[in-house]
Amino acid sequence: MAAFHERYRADSDGDFDLSDHRSDDDSCFDGDKEAGEERLAELRLELAGLQARLYAEGKQKLLIVLQAMDAAGKDSTVRDVLRSTNPMGVHAYPFGRPSSEELAHDYLWRIHHHTPAKGEIAIFNRSHYEDVLVVRVNELVPGKQWKKRYRHIREFERMLADEGVTICKFFLNISKQEQAEQFQQRLDDPSKRWKFDPGDLDVRARWDDYMEAYEDAIRETSTKHAPWYVIPADRRWYRKLAVAEILVHTLRDLDPEFPPELDGLNDIVIE
Repeated sequence: MAAFHERYRADSDGDFDLSDHRSDDDSCFDGDKEAGEERLAELRLELAGLQARLYAEGKQKLLIVLQAMDAAGKDSTVRDVLRSTNPMGVHAYPFGRPSSEELAHDYLWRIHHHTPAKGEIAIFNRSHYEDVLVVRVNELVPGKQWKKRYRHIREFERMLADEGVTICKFFLNISKQEQAEQFQQRLDDPSKRWKFDPGDLDVRARWDDYMEAYEDAIRETSTKHAPWYVIPADRRWYRKLAVAEILVHTLRDLDPEFPPELDGLNDIVIE
């Protein structure tokens, strides 16, 4: 049984085909939903401990990028995988429609100042990749302009990596049928209707165009220092488990350590 980080990591040699990645795959875990949720609880605790060491150490940085079609579970992944971590050292940033100020600058301007500082984990819910996805599909800029952005992004992420940022990029790979079921659940549950935007159906109508855009973006920008992981997202429990397993593996490799104790602490008595 392959490890999660090996099974779902996209090739970094330019040979990537999204059709090779099933949205309902569960081959990395030999157990049912209940067992998966128990494993996720264990991983959350380990993740919290690793993040506490990362924050205390104050040297290393982790950037998590989440991209997906609507209803694939970006918000719940952030909530359910990282909920045990210390919010002092974990910051999530949703990147929606750019403001007028952001549009007045280059497209990476709004991104860069949210990258993690030493000891921090930054989570991008959507990201700079919107500028080779939404911008491409909706023809907001000419093709010759957005095509250059693959190189910009590779160089931007290379610079971040050179400056000590570890980068994990996740594409939550949901099927069109599962998205339909998730949308219907939102409509059927009054407490979830606020999540539904009729404009989401316009995006859904361009499904094939978005899949082509995602495939090209992953193929062009999955590198050894900034890999993409294509996560099966049809089963919510498995999607969260896969992301948690990969993050724990990544932080174990970073192996953050608590700072050394000051001399003489054993002799101090608080009265």
